[in-house]
Amino acid sequence: MTTDTQELPTLSEDPAQKTDNAKYQQILAGARKVFRAKGFDGASMEVIAKEAGVSKGTLYVYFNSKEALFEALILQDRYSQAEILREALVSKADVETDLRRIGRSYLQKMSKPDKLSTLRMVIGAAEKFPQFGMLLYEAGPCQGRRDLGAFIQERINRGELKDCDAELAAGQFFDLCVAGVLRRMLLNASPKPSQEEIENNIDAAVKVFMAAYAV
Repeated sequence: MTTDTQELPTLSEDPAQKTDNAKYQQILAGARKVFRAKGFDGASMEVIAKEAGVSKGTLYVYFNSKEALFEALILQDRYSQAEILREALVSKADVETDLRRIGRSYLQKMSKPDKLSTLRMVIGAAEKFPQFGMLLYEAGPCQGRRDLGAFIQERINRGELKDCDAELAAGQFFDLCVAGVLRRMLLNASPKPSQEEIENNIDAAVKVFMAAYAV
């Protein structure tokens, strides 16, 4: 089967944004500290500008409201996993090797302090502002399932995996990768997992996934 990327499932593309701009990142870093300390309701654009070390005028050049700034934090790292999945679509490696690489990257990303703080902030705001929860859910879990589902469908087409609902299988794999780790990190019940624990979690996730879906 050809591996011409024009014939492979399409992954989401990163739109042209100024996310590589140093000032943009500086503002997001300051905003994250303020939102984490005060929550969405307690934060103000004035305090965020002061924490970020910029004027309110500069802040409003990049973000016209507190809501827009909070949304940018939610969306900040949504494309980091996509590049690995694009590489996996044309990989010549066996499916287990690629799943380990994908799973390891995913669990490492979910273990980052900034990622955890974003999850906590959105969870804290979602009851009053459900649109933030929906935004995170769409940009995170839903997009991740679609992207990993494209990889799984390609491996089904190659005859390496059983025919199945590829997006459902993708969600199951991601859940297996963070099983026993994400919840306790969200609750600050333990430090970041060691590399050994990450590897053990991913090995177990791949083993269970392959037991269900390998040909």
